[in-house]
Amino acid sequence: MREYLLTLCITAAVTYLLTGPVRKFAIVAGAMPEIRARDVHREPTPRLGGIAMFFGLCAGLLVADHLPSLNAVFDQSSEPQALISGAALIWLIGVLDDKFEIDALIKLGGQMIAAGVMVVQGLTILWLPVPGVGLVALTRGQGTLLTVALVVITINAVNFVDGLDGLASGMVCMAATAFFMYAYRIWYGYGLEAAAPATLFSAILMGMCLGFLPHNMHPARIFMGDSGSMLIGLVLAAGAISVTGQIDPDAMNLFSGSERATVHQMVPAYIPLLLPLTIIAVPAADLVLAIVRRTWRGQSPFAADRGHLHHRLLEIGHSHSRAVLIMYFWSALIAFGALAFSVNAASMWIVLAVVALSALGLVLLLLPRFRPHAPYWAEQLVPPRYRRRASGRGADAGDAGAEGAGEAGAEECQPVAAGVTGVNGATSIGARSRHLDPRRAGTRR
Repeated sequence: MREYLLTLCITAAVTYLLTGPVRKFAIVAGAMPEIRARDVHREPTPRLGGIAMFFGLCAGLLVADHLPSLNAVFDQSSEPQALISGAALIWLIGVLDDKFEIDALIKLGGQMIAAGVMVVQGLTILWLPVPGVGLVALTRGQGTLLTVALVVITINAVNFVDGLDGLASGMVCMAATAFFMYAYRIWYGYGLEAAAPATLFSAILMGMCLGFLPHNMHPARIFMGDSGSMLIGLVLAAGAISVTGQIDPDAMNLFSGSERATVHQMVPAYIPLLLPLTIIAVPAADLVLAIVRRTWRGQSPFAADRGHLHHRLLEIGHSHSRAVLIMYFWSALIAFGALAFSVNAASMWIVLAVVALSALGLVLLLLPRFRPHAPYWAEQLVPPRYRRRASGRGADAGDAGAEGAGEAGAEECQPVAAGVTGVNGATSIGARSRHLDPRRAGTRR
């Protein structure tokens, strides 16, 4: 475990330290496009955050290669080499897209080529544990098609959900955490060395997201762009493929005892079929809904719009930060719920906990205007918008501020053009400009 934690910390540190210089480079290189109609932010913000994330990935793999306990992963498997090859290709395509806005079909072709490169080097699905049937061996063609499909779907699901500050990196970090816990249990608990690559990939992915997240929280100083979203999507898919198609469930020695006990014990063998889907359940649902919505309107499935889940959360009244937290909540609930079910499939408490948390999530969705207030003793620990007004003087000042904000918010907020001093990404230093939202006038200081 210590080696994995060290790899995670090194990856996070490299990603975090490189993001600042990469931001300055993106500004100089002009990778800061004009604001589009579907964008939520109103200030030009540099992209190319995927550059720092890619070098964090390289640093994590380099450190793991020199650790005694993890060096065997590189000696006994070609999966790390396959990952870095596919990641380099998809990262290069993403960098070109962040700078030059390449065509969607070209990106799709690049994603398929990157997946094919990983398949050629051995990162592919060899068999599937199918409930009620057993272990089903796949032909080379079937394994290749299934691997490419899983990689492309995961990359685009993560890319589609990357629409709010900190959303994609936080959701993928939660998914990687759940997957790391599952893969580590298979590797350490069952003694299967075949699960070591997936455990390593998940630890590195966690480090990439954690290192980039402080720069990407609202208001974001830099976006990961397609170079980052497609990269973390590919790494997430690589871990899922490694566990799903490389581990033989028969090696877990689960077929013992009564039939009922065997069914319960076989859950960890079948979870690889479900866990890769649960960790991207929210992004995948957004992807499917977007394709159906655009096709129904007679548009291309790759045509951009403002109908994603995070857009709808903003439309019903949730703030930017609240919408991100709600998406975090549902992603964590689905991923960790599946993880808990794999540990103890017979426990009714897990089902009841998932149901209760789901009800809580629905309540949060239906209360977009609800704002909890912290107790007086904790007011200094929370943002000002969650503090109570302690005196009439403060209330008067707040009312005056609300009146002034209402006057300022009467005019429609316009996007800020690139090159204006003080906006996010327009300069590497300087204060950020603040905009008042007409819907929330008087509620923030």
